[in-house]
Amino acid sequence: MLGQGGHVALARLSLLLLLWREATLIEVPQDPKIQQDMKQPPTIIKQSGKDYIVDPRDNIIIECEAKGNPVPTFSWRRNGKFYNIGKDPRVTMRKRSGTLEIGFRSGGRPVDYEGEYQCFAANDFGMAMTNKILLRVSKAPLWPKEVLEPVVVTEGSPLVLPCNPPPGLPPPFTFWMNSAMIPIPQDKRVSMGLNGDLYFSNVIGQDSHTDYSCNARFPFTHTIQQKNPFTLKVQNSRKVVETTPMFLTPSGTESSKMVLRDEQLLLECIAAGLPTPTIKWFKKGGDLPGHKVKFDKFNKTLKIVSVSEEDAGAYVCMANNRLGSIRHTIYVEVKAAPYWLDKPTDLVLSPDENGRLVCRANGNPKPTIQWLINGQPIETSPPNPSTQVLGDTIIFRSVQMGSSAVYQCNASNQHGYLLANAFVSVLDMRPRMLGPKNQLIKVVENNRTFLDCPFFGSPLPELRWFKNGQGSGLDGGQYRVYINGTLEIKKARAEDEGTYTCVASSILGKAENQVRLQVKEPTRIVRAPEHESVTRGSTVSFSCKVKSDPSLPVTVTWTKDDKFLYFGWRLKKDDDSLTINNVNEGDEGTYTCTVKSEIDQDSASARLTVLDRPDPPMDLELSDPAARSIRLTWIPGNEHRSPIREFMVQFEENRWEPGRWQNLSTYPGDLNSVILQLAPFVNYQFRVIAINSVGQSKPSNPSPRYKTSGAAPDAIPRGLRGWGSKNDNMEITWEPLLDLERNGPNLHYNVWWRLKDTEEEWSNVTTEGTKHVVHNTETYVPYEIKIQARNDFGPGPESNVVNGYSGEDKPTDAPKDLRVSKVNSTEVNVHWKSVDPSSVLGEFKEYRLYYWRESSLVPGLSVRMENKTKGFYSTMPEPSATLTDLVPYSKYKMVMVAANNRFEGPPSNPVEFTTKEGVPDAPRFFRINRRSFDTLYLEWDKPLEPNGNLIGYQLKYQTVNGSKVVQSHLQTFLPNATHFTLRMPDRSVHYKFFLSALTQVGTGEVYAEESPHFANEAYIDQVDIATQGWFIGLMCAIALIILILLIVCFIKRSRGGKYPVRDKKDLPLDPVDHKDQDGSFDYQ
Repeated sequence: MLGQGGHVALARLSLLLLLWREATLIEVPQDPKIQQDMKQPPTIIKQSGKDYIVDPRDNIIIECEAKGNPVPTFSWRRNGKFYNIGKDPRVTMRKRSGTLEIGFRSGGRPVDYEGEYQCFAANDFGMAMTNKILLRVSKAPLWPKEVLEPVVVTEGSPLVLPCNPPPGLPPPFTFWMNSAMIPIPQDKRVSMGLNGDLYFSNVIGQDSHTDYSCNARFPFTHTIQQKNPFTLKVQNSRKVVETTPMFLTPSGTESSKMVLRDEQLLLECIAAGLPTPTIKWFKKGGDLPGHKVKFDKFNKTLKIVSVSEEDAGAYVCMANNRLGSIRHTIYVEVKAAPYWLDKPTDLVLSPDENGRLVCRANGNPKPTIQWLINGQPIETSPPNPSTQVLGDTIIFRSVQMGSSAVYQCNASNQHGYLLANAFVSVLDMRPRMLGPKNQLIKVVENNRTFLDCPFFGSPLPELRWFKNGQGSGLDGGQYRVYINGTLEIKKARAEDEGTYTCVASSILGKAENQVRLQVKEPTRIVRAPEHESVTRGSTVSFSCKVKSDPSLPVTVTWTKDDKFLYFGWRLKKDDDSLTINNVNEGDEGTYTCTVKSEIDQDSASARLTVLDRPDPPMDLELSDPAARSIRLTWIPGNEHRSPIREFMVQFEENRWEPGRWQNLSTYPGDLNSVILQLAPFVNYQFRVIAINSVGQSKPSNPSPRYKTSGAAPDAIPRGLRGWGSKNDNMEITWEPLLDLERNGPNLHYNVWWRLKDTEEEWSNVTTEGTKHVVHNTETYVPYEIKIQARNDFGPGPESNVVNGYSGEDKPTDAPKDLRVSKVNSTEVNVHWKSVDPSSVLGEFKEYRLYYWRESSLVPGLSVRMENKTKGFYSTMPEPSATLTDLVPYSKYKMVMVAANNRFEGPPSNPVEFTTKEGVPDAPRFFRINRRSFDTLYLEWDKPLEPNGNLIGYQLKYQTVNGSKVVQSHLQTFLPNATHFTLRMPDRSVHYKFFLSALTQVGTGEVYAEESPHFANEAYIDQVDIATQGWFIGLMCAIALIILILLIVCFIKRSRGGKYPVRDKKDLPLDPVDHKDQDGSFDYQ
């Protein structure tokens, strides 16, 4: 309850806040120069946590970082008293920081430094302080030694194996394992409680083990403590009695739990009973917060991660099995450590300004607010007439220089506290300009224009604008000046161009800056793109003609549906248009042309409509069924702005090729009901595709199936032929009927054959295949053949009679009197006498000539023997032919055979002949190098095929000026010459060379080359430097010096030095994975 004094203070505060007219607080710009010059009280920027637990094996680091101008100095309190760091050699403070480092290399115990620490940062303008940091050393105590008696329990009874881990800092994480380090399986019947105990709702015979061990893992020391194992013996019972549920934890029917706001709420209910009970949770007076609640341990644990006040209430857990159920109510009370509603923030004021600091916090119970100034209670500080404390608010009136300080707000209740530092800095600073100097601003004519002049000063300066350094300040009419220094020109015109000066002044001085203004013509699109409708695959263009200020460069960009276009072979852009080739459906959309200058932009859009393929037909229906026809009707789909030209009807049958759609017929686009002609013995279904100028639609959904009745075949098998695969047989083959030509089941083929030109009876066979072999025939005799298809409904039509032949054999005769005539360098005439046609024993195919190059007549030239063939067809008694493409000046051999379709006969008499000398091939290579400024070095090799005896080489070369030949020269060489050096009278002359080899017959193929070009003579100098004597001498001297240095280094290293030996060689190695005697072991 508030007393009378409290009511009066509250009324005064309300009245004061209602009447308070607070001056605009200074917003200090983030300008580096201003930040550097501005004096500022300290601000804590980094500190260790309130509850600070450290590892005893590490050095202790307590963080305290602060900023301020001047740089703050730091001091510490420990357990409420001044902490003299200099007296403790183990404690050091980091430079330009308040962070403490406590080292233990020279001895000492970390536990001796436990306590409450607080850091203070001070400079000439105030003192800031950290939270109170409670430093504690992590502890991992050993498990007390105890002898555990075997636990004997009757089957079906409940059981709790206690863990009771040693209290650690922070508390350890517990888990149960067996001696093989395998976790104890947990389920609805067996689970570990929040306290670490292992609960059995009922035991069974399989629970008998000798190694139930509780383990505690301590996170800071990375160790695991293991309790002595329990031995569990389960006594079997002939009849296990079922029991109603009873709670193992918590006990009774009601309990309570207090939890702090934003912490984790864990509620647990573990029940015994047989059968194993199931656990369900409820909340009295409402539903469980489903978005926050999670259930663990098979519904035995209810968890709410971040608790709020609305989570308070009565939670009910119910355990039930088929024998009954019980309930337990847990009353949850939510308290709260203090939390911020309005945290005080730093305040920067000019002299004679007003301001306030507000510190509002909430909690349960309601926290108390205490103000401090520079770390001391504000009520004990010297009185300040410009400062008034009203509960959670401090009011500042007409502050003066020298009253800067750091204020602390402490909000606390029994569950914790909050501490916030907020400084009040009274600042005085001469006016200064923050923007760039002499800025040039370009604006568009007739547009609203703003000229910026950012400035700062404390107290806040007054700002005025002038044009061209004349007249009074600009404000009113066409101009308006904003409080931040910006000058607005409501409508810029050409006469508004000029130099504008802004002047900021206060009692501490003045500062000024200039802005030059240029007014430009607007950028406009004078011919905009227009809407287009085109078919797919065509070309479309959009116009975009621009007019702009001549002094401003512009860029034109195109977008489609607000996304930038990527140009290539299909999309092309020029100065005034966009062209799209081969338009497709993806090109449809809104195209926008945007033209930009550095100060303005304009845009125009047009829609492209692409005429698309139609939608598929719908609602297919069958009617008027007949033996080989049926009526198909459908509804056409959307044409998409392009009329349908025709419909394609497709069919699928499920007997021969199920799933494969085939074209049946096409119909004009104005029809939607047609008579389909069908084949017998087919189970049809149909679909329709619509076609317009753009393309085909997707297929329609299929129609119902329709099955036609069977009939005898209508078709005759195609491809009937007879031929021999051996000299005493004939294979009769044909193409099978198509699936749709079968017309019925059990398709067979009737085949007939007989010798041609005889009146003997036809031989016949019936087969399902597509081949029949007639054996024991004479060699290559003609037969007459015919065929017929038949099925279960009857035979089809017979084919026409075709001729076939039995198999061929090897010809018995060889061509006679093979000879040659008219031999030249590359050709020869071949003559022979033909064989008796009856000796061919088959169909005569050709006379086949085999010939090969035996050797070359050029001394020392080896050749690769390669067998070649050439066929000649002739029925004359003494045929002749011409053999071409021979190599000149070579020795050849040849033989000839007669050939039918399968075999060759015996060879003729062999014939040898030699070709005459010819002109040589081109030289193998021809290279031209420039060796110096005035010489060319020419190099070549002999031809691969000299085609005769070489008698020399001929070199023609011409001086060339552009494309004009100036002068020609001729040079000849002996046959063993392979190079030539040409001296040039003029370095800049360019030559063309023509080299050819010579035989007695004449000049061979020409190899043409041009003299190389060189960019400048410096290139030749770079090439020739390696041949200069001074360069060779310099390189030798450098190599000698490097060799001497290597020898000296090798001698020094080979003398043998003394090397340090490890001082601690006798230290034992660290143990690896060995368990300590106290029952703990390290893990990584």
